[in-house]
Amino acid sequence: MTGAGQRPHGVLYHWGSVLSLSERTPLISLGEGDTPLVRSAALERLCGLDELWFKLEMCNPTGSFKDRGMVVAVARALEDGAKAIMCASTGNTSASAAAYAAHSGLQSFVLVPSGRVAAGKMAQAIAFGTRIVEIDGNFDDALTAARALTARHPVALVHSVNPDRIPGQKTAAVEICDALGDAPDMLALPVGNAGNISAYWKGFAECAELGYATLHPRMLGFQAAGAAPIVRGALVPEPQTVATAIRIGNPASWQSALAARDESAGLIEAVTDDQILEAYRLLAEREGLFAEPASAAGVAGLLKLAREGRARGGRAVAVLTGNGLKDPETATAQYHPDVIRAEATVAGVERALGW
Repeated sequence: MTGAGQRPHGVLYHWGSVLSLSERTPLISLGEGDTPLVRSAALERLCGLDELWFKLEMCNPTGSFKDRGMVVAVARALEDGAKAIMCASTGNTSASAAAYAAHSGLQSFVLVPSGRVAAGKMAQAIAFGTRIVEIDGNFDDALTAARALTARHPVALVHSVNPDRIPGQKTAAVEICDALGDAPDMLALPVGNAGNISAYWKGFAECAELGYATLHPRMLGFQAAGAAPIVRGALVPEPQTVATAIRIGNPASWQSALAARDESAGLIEAVTDDQILEAYRLLAEREGLFAEPASAAGVAGLLKLAREGRARGGRAVAVLTGNGLKDPETATAQYHPDVIRAEATVAGVERALGW
């Protein structure tokens, strides 16, 4: 029960009407969804836009957009009587799966590529009590194993290939339309396993069909140059990028991402690690937003388009998919703290500051 003046929270409560839930679907929640949409203070001018908004998906319970789809996938697993769930992950999915499993009394298993996951993300999975299996290979090897294992054992696969994940993630598009009063002209976001771009496109298309929006935004997806199989049109056996969340060489949702790009008259292009890290720093220093490197890929792409003379003005939303605290190593490597020593007195601090 909720107290006086309170309302239930979470994707399943708020958006059950667009998720086709059954009467048996348990309405679990960790408070996911309803994330802020914040107007840019400085970067919209650099991006050549009339308006730039940031959808702060890093404000979800485990710090990434994955919670939107995971709550639906886990609820469906519970509805089907599952006792355990499994996923392959570069970090964010493992944190989300482990959290919702703990909340729901399920056992969870996470397959990760050895030595290729940010420490902040693994810390979450460890804290939530998941069993972690390090695969001596890359992310694609881990996903292949997870799919085979869940086909052979009574364990639910909650990776992005799970059909319930995309409907959950599309609710972010509904929230954007609700907050802005219409869909934006463009949506920019990182592309890794490629499910999110198709989820947003599905959400915007449904909003237009239901009369919640008049526009169909152009979907602008950006892969890291060292992990850009969709851009290259070929698998990347050993993907490399500082943006660990999108370090994927064989996206599970490749074809649906291409469909979202083509149907929206959008694009999927590559940005370099240097461009990603520049956007990462600008988000922090000029906007006060600390996002993980992969989250900055969409902003890096908008900056790239502006510098190449391809910006068209208009209103854009950039999705910041994950919190910067998930990758503390990159933050410490990028920044050099301005620290000065002082005596433990007011006068000592004044002297140190030159006041």
